[in-house]
Amino acid sequence: ADVVATIERHSDEKATSGALGIVKGIESMAIDGNTVAITLQGPNADFPYLMADYHLGIQPNGGKDDPNAGIGTGAYMVDTNEPGVRTTFKKNPNDWDTTRGHADRVEILVINDATARTSALQSGQVDMINRVDPKVAGLLDRAPNLAVKNVSGRGHYVFIMRIEMDEFVNNDLRMALKLAINRQEMVDKILRGYGGVGNDFPINAAYPLFDDTIPQREYDPVAAAEYYKKSGHDGSPIILRTADGAFPGAVEAAQLFQESAKAAGIPLEVKREPNDGYWSEVWNVKPFCASYWSGRPVQDQMYSTAYLSTADWNDTEWKRPEFDAMLIEAKAELDQVKRKELYSKMARMLRDEGGLILPMFNDFVDAVSNKIMGYEDDPNGELMDHFAMQNCWVEA
Repeated sequence: ADVVATIERHSDEKATSGALGIVKGIESMAIDGNTVAITLQGPNADFPYLMADYHLGIQPNGGKDDPNAGIGTGAYMVDTNEPGVRTTFKKNPNDWDTTRGHADRVEILVINDATARTSALQSGQVDMINRVDPKVAGLLDRAPNLAVKNVSGRGHYVFIMRIEMDEFVNNDLRMALKLAINRQEMVDKILRGYGGVGNDFPINAAYPLFDDTIPQREYDPVAAAEYYKKSGHDGSPIILRTADGAFPGAVEAAQLFQESAKAAGIPLEVKREPNDGYWSEVWNVKPFCASYWSGRPVQDQMYSTAYLSTADWNDTEWKRPEFDAMLIEAKAELDQVKRKELYSKMARMLRDEGGLILPMFNDFVDAVSNKIMGYEDDPNGELMDHFAMQNCWVEA
């Protein structure tokens, strides 16, 4: 019953769930003892991957009574929870898996400031941190008591244009901005080599069925200037909002974008926003801002979460019936060649018409104390895809 109730809650558009685009395809559910049978509106070859989305943790009565309620099956139990500040855990004495959960207690601290986060690791206040600023990664890795752990994956740093707002309804202007960003410069100066260039769609070679024949978009200020002129924009400043917390180096990346766009005659104005409130008052609200995505295991999940017309996290307001139709068709296609062709068409459409400017795919860069044992790279996410605290241990 809790499984069904959880999916029902995420299916409610009023719940504004990040998993709405995933569960939309469910037609009905039925309970038979300990089995839940799910009937889909249409075939979906990747449905098991979609149900593993991190939003879909099973809650008592689906969280309808208490959105903060949970039981969990992990190595630790929540002891105290101060949202945005800290969460402490105690070891679960009844955990079914005795190979994990090596500490008696675990504490997660929220330290949004990158410098403070790094200092906490250096001073021994914490044992591991995520989102290490690439500018300091090399320095940290040379410290005798620390190690930097980086792994290539599906994460990407982006500038998103909401294409139903203000000047961004104009695709010529969107294309001008896409051509006015120097991707390689950002990889070199922002990522310091901890990543690779992007191509304005959220898929890279880390994904199955990636099409490597799609031409790489390059920095071209001359072409950018032509598209900008064609757009008929009035020359007023185009506001790009960013914050330190948008992604490591986000403010500096926006400033680089401003300079490269200036060479094309495009008047970008960078507005630095506070970290507090950025994800509720800027992202998915304002017309043009910096953001990041950690990626998803398969293409269908990435597109269903952020680019399906009905997805709640459709932060670029990308709504194309023909794109939705191809996504639905790809879900049902078991022929890998045909499925790859569909994903390729979707990628090209999004690349050339969408509101996504994706200059770089980032490595996941963590740093840990040398006292931490059992750390393993995981391309699915930072801190061992968030399993580090239950799988690692502190050397005695």
